[in-house]
Amino acid sequence: MVKAVWIKHASQLVTLAHETVGPRIKEAMSELAIIEDGSVWLENGIIQAIGTTKELEMRYSVQAENADIIDATGHLVTPGLVDPHTHIAYGGSREREFEMRLEGATYMEIMNAGGGIHATTRMTREATEDELVQQTTKRLDSFLTHGVTTVEGKSGYGLDLETELKQLRVMKRLQEEHPIDIIPTFMGAHAVPTEYKGREDEYVDLIINEMLPVVAKEKLAKFNDVFCEVGVFTPEQSKRILDAGKSLGLTPKIHADEIEPYQGAELAAEVGAISAEHLLKASDEGIQAMAKQSVIACLLPATALYLRETAAKGRTMIDAGVPVAISTDCNPGSSPTTSMPLVMNLACISMRLTPAESLCAATYNAACAIQMEDKVGSLEVGKQADVVLWNVKNYQELQYLFGVNHIKTVWKNGVKVVG
Repeated sequence: MVKAVWIKHASQLVTLAHETVGPRIKEAMSELAIIEDGSVWLENGIIQAIGTTKELEMRYSVQAENADIIDATGHLVTPGLVDPHTHIAYGGSREREFEMRLEGATYMEIMNAGGGIHATTRMTREATEDELVQQTTKRLDSFLTHGVTTVEGKSGYGLDLETELKQLRVMKRLQEEHPIDIIPTFMGAHAVPTEYKGREDEYVDLIINEMLPVVAKEKLAKFNDVFCEVGVFTPEQSKRILDAGKSLGLTPKIHADEIEPYQGAELAAEVGAISAEHLLKASDEGIQAMAKQSVIACLLPATALYLRETAAKGRTMIDAGVPVAISTDCNPGSSPTTSMPLVMNLACISMRLTPAESLCAATYNAACAIQMEDKVGSLEVGKQADVVLWNVKNYQELQYLFGVNHIKTVWKNGVKVVG
């Protein structure tokens, strides 16, 4: 039987509790609901109580004899981090392309020459399910050591029915075998496979008529994503794919306006997407449309850094009333990182989020972007006991000391998994 855990005397216990539901916008993103000298009781995988240490000492003095007591004096305690946009289940790696970009090749030039997504597609098709499980497990382990307890995971490196299903089944298997919660997204529309070059609409038909029905029938994904970009899928093709997924019960997401302005943010608002991702080139009109429809902007500052691009206009989006989440975009080509702490730092440095907004974007708003806010993303009674103890004293220091992993201990469902 797993013992109860009592974390007490936290210098700051950041709960992110709030009286409203749904993603936070504007000033609400800075309301962290901090308890000084905070204390939280974890038992049976659930947060059972939260308050000041004095309050919990009065309530749990007897039960404390049988609990693991953690003295968090001088330490920050937060919810487990949530990464709402990853491509974790893939085969191989693409370190040579890193050199190619430094030598001047662009992302789209590499992809059009058979590299990029197409290269990973070849390696993922060749890998067995067990090999993909082994490779993905290493990434998930690294996420845990960086304080991430929930991730979204996309397919999209198969681009045929068999391999897309293989990726989704790998994530389903790891959801059962690994401590991290994995929320699956179908992304057969990640690129047009080389065998369909010049027959792009036929591939769109394949996604709609063959892939999506099987994914929905087997309940292998919660979301349906598409890469709406010049040279990939047009806004019209993207809308067809997203509408088809909606008719089968899959919630739309969209890779939007990453390389060029392409009406992706506007399309996200039109189809009622839960989130739009990247948005480096989003128009002011698109940002306003997202704010009006409460589409979450899932911003990926590490990707912009890695591609040497200007980051998305996070400050502008928050000021416009767009709910903002942040993510690693963990993938083999444009952001091979599992460090959400670094992403929080970059959100402040390159997108002008405040330290409080950055933490909200990596926890509660990130949970909203994958429809998990009722279980994770904040420290509240009844939610999963996903908790991080940091080697810093406050949330400002967490963002100030950038590029460092400050993790001391991580609990997932009340079980210590790091530390």
